[in-house]
Amino acid sequence: MSKANNANLGTAVITGASTGIGAIYADRLARRGYDLVLVARSADRLQELANRLQATHGRSVRTVAADLTQAADLARVEELLRSDASVTLLVNNAGVGGTGPLLQSDIGKMQDMIALNVTALTRLTYAAAPGFVERKQGAFINIASIAAIAPEILNGVYGGSKAYVVAFSQSLQHELGDKGVRVQTVLPGATATDFWRIAGVPVEHLDQNIVMRAEDMVDAALAGFDQGEFATVPALQDGAKWDAYERARRAMHPEISGTQPASRYGVATAKAA
Repeated sequence: MSKANNANLGTAVITGASTGIGAIYADRLARRGYDLVLVARSADRLQELANRLQATHGRSVRTVAADLTQAADLARVEELLRSDASVTLLVNNAGVGGTGPLLQSDIGKMQDMIALNVTALTRLTYAAAPGFVERKQGAFINIASIAAIAPEILNGVYGGSKAYVVAFSQSLQHELGDKGVRVQTVLPGATATDFWRIAGVPVEHLDQNIVMRAEDMVDAALAGFDQGEFATVPALQDGAKWDAYERARRAMHPEISGTQPASRYGVATAKAA
């Protein structure tokens, strides 16, 4: 058993916490000194993880077995976030993916993907945000994907759902950044988890030169969090490229709305008499 960390960092709520990236976040955050609330569908896996983390790190670990695509389960987690003033960090990690082309995808599964990747993340964030603002303390870590900025590489609904996570996080940062609330969005590339098997392509079938260990991905993401990054792309060697991407986006702001079409379209417009 490792020595317990006596730091008082509050409670971290982690969704999709029973395995993979979520379970690694749970271990790393407990090691840092957070108490935990672990949320996932499998009660048995959650309890097994909670027992291990309590024994290893000496932190309080609660579990909530919940399917976040189900309204009643989602509402229970929302209520916890609204009512528990010890919560200082929400890791929105729960999500599912898809690798098949849009025209070969099941629309019901795509709807479930949106319910988890978009709707649940949004509702949980809205449940936690007022308390964070009131206490002038709190942070969101929203797990997106490189598919958010490269939607051509995987299923389009998946890429669209993760682009939403980035845009939503940008808005959160804009609105809450001066109110004591931190926002980070993480854009992992291919990561060695069960995500790929569930999405339809086992990770063993990928080019192993592009696959990162899940532990390394989480450690890099937390290093980015410590460095104050808004967007963390764990595999991106030159962070200045993200900065340039963001500057290019912002440079368009003064020109993206106006009374006249751009001259490059050659559209004649009526002039006021």
